[in-house]
Amino acid sequence: MDITDFYDTFFEEAAELLADMERHLLELDVEAPDPEQLNAIFRAAHSIKGGAGTFGFDVLQKTTHLFENLLDHTRKGELTLRRDIVDTFLETKDMLNDQLDAYRTGEDPDQEAFERICAILQQLAREEIGQGLEGGAPAAPDSAVKPAPEPPSPAAGPAEGGDLSGCLRVALLGVSDENRGLLVEELAQLGEVKSQGGDQARYEVVLSTTVSPEDIEAVMCFIIEPDEIEVTPAAQPAAVQKEVAVEAPAKAKPASKPNVKAKGGESSSIRVSVEKVDQIINLVGELIITQSMLDQTVSQLDGVGNGALVNGMNLLQRNARDLQEAVMSIRMIPMDFVFSRFPRVVRETSAKLGKEIELITEGESTELDKSLTERIIDPLTHLVRNSLDHGIEPPEVREAAGKPRTGRLTLSARHQGGNILIEVIDDGAGLDRGKLLAKARESGLNVSDAMSDDEVWQLIFAPGFSTAKEVTDVSGRGVGMDVVKRNIQGMGGQVQIMSRAGQGTTIRIVLPLTLAILDGMSIRVGEEVFILPLTAVLESLQPAREDLYAMAGDDVVLKVRDEYLPVVAVHEALEVAGARTELTETIAVIVQGEGRRYALLVDDLIGQQQVVVKNLETNYRKVPGVSAATILGDGSVALILDIAGLHRLSRSRKQARQASRRPVSDSTLSLKEVDVQ
Repeated sequence: MDITDFYDTFFEEAAELLADMERHLLELDVEAPDPEQLNAIFRAAHSIKGGAGTFGFDVLQKTTHLFENLLDHTRKGELTLRRDIVDTFLETKDMLNDQLDAYRTGEDPDQEAFERICAILQQLAREEIGQGLEGGAPAAPDSAVKPAPEPPSPAAGPAEGGDLSGCLRVALLGVSDENRGLLVEELAQLGEVKSQGGDQARYEVVLSTTVSPEDIEAVMCFIIEPDEIEVTPAAQPAAVQKEVAVEAPAKAKPASKPNVKAKGGESSSIRVSVEKVDQIINLVGELIITQSMLDQTVSQLDGVGNGALVNGMNLLQRNARDLQEAVMSIRMIPMDFVFSRFPRVVRETSAKLGKEIELITEGESTELDKSLTERIIDPLTHLVRNSLDHGIEPPEVREAAGKPRTGRLTLSARHQGGNILIEVIDDGAGLDRGKLLAKARESGLNVSDAMSDDEVWQLIFAPGFSTAKEVTDVSGRGVGMDVVKRNIQGMGGQVQIMSRAGQGTTIRIVLPLTLAILDGMSIRVGEEVFILPLTAVLESLQPAREDLYAMAGDDVVLKVRDEYLPVVAVHEALEVAGARTELTETIAVIVQGEGRRYALLVDDLIGQQQVVVKNLETNYRKVPGVSAATILGDGSVALILDIAGLHRLSRSRKQARQASRRPVSDSTLSLKEVDVQ
């Protein structure tokens, strides 16, 4: 067996341990540190050190060894914690993460960085505890006091082949025959197998080795669950072995990592590559399309004479939908995966800004597609840093305004229909309308005092827009917020802003739960069928003559409850032939995109349906006004419209017509001229 077969498992487990370590470090109360948290941080370092040593990752092993010893002094009360010491521990954790990434990609870790962090840890040890960290054996994990070797028991000695001093008894519990053989081979690389035997319930291996029981447990727990292995001195009397063995799994088990076991001693979870999950999702998507085609064919048959077939199709439809939801749930992971990164961001950013900020997270268990959680981290980081810098005031300013010195930043997530709402909420000063308009005019943007608050708030997403007075390493360069908006729109989402002067600002991100499936509304324009994302559709109505107004140029607006909405004729924007051109005979679908509302003119509404999203750029090329495509039940391809992109496309076509002096359309409706600016 090649030991490199376990590399991926080690990397994943080590990454989880480092994430747990950071969480515990950020939660530590330096005035009264929780012993359990200190032990958890220590055990994480100890487990990583054991695995790194076994796999030959020397730099990682040496760094964690120094860190582990320093943590051991901390949990014993020999090193008193301060904020700057915790910062050093966090820096060490970052270095361990960099070293892990280097080994993961087959590269050598940065030697200069390794030497620097070792020097920092050594200096800290000399200053705080009066001694260096080199020299001495690695510290043993908490609650692990190795019993002194005892003479071989009369029963065990001969049976195991003589003197067992220096040997360890390793018991594999509930491990299948196939996996047991691989694990015994792994143990053989840690020493010499003297004997082995037993059954699936308990298989014992006597190992002659210089590796400590704790390190063997730490390494093996990267492969199997902690309660599937017991490691005890082989020469110990049987009664003592049994007593120590009960404690062994608890020693090796990393802190804060729950161990949920299924019946029969089998693990309740398995590791599956994302590629395999994606393949299953694609196949289920094709199955849904096929089912939709069959359903459309059956719907055209006589229901009386084909009752059994119709009933079978109904059952297939339900089963296909259940299968689809079950498969999609595999890719769903909790938002805690995202939120857990921000205590560190808030801690470090608030320290740079000299602000006191409390972070609150809500809805950590809310689930989102894994691909989206990974892509939302960067945009969310920009929004959090923006709230810390521009939103929440310095402590003395808050105090003068009668507010608590400590500002509050809330990250929340919740489901709403087929969407997830992620909010960044601060209790700061709120957005300054006058300041934003003045900056916009200074930047050459076309703005007016008649703009609604929603439109003014959206100015912060304009490229290069920044109200920072000076450039810092936090903000002020005029980059970031426009990228945030583009990235979120690229995920099929939108950004909304609510702000009240003196009370704070809420930035809401609305995302689909997954990019693979879309709830849509089918519309007909001419002979073409298009799909509108259902989350963007607000209502539909038939335009009345008195509610339509012609603006300067070719623009037309529709009055809906005292709000004037830009009219976008889909047939003009996408150049669809055979569509209705009399505006009062069309249907206006009120939609929202990029914080604005529009009235899309279509011929007919077909209905709502769930569609499988196909990436248009991968299979064809990017098309203006279109975000993706899908396959309908009759096998035809329907384009999924991009609301904001469609509006931009409509305006560009109107400008091109004006330039060439072509008429706007062959509409016979006479529109009233009115200025609604």
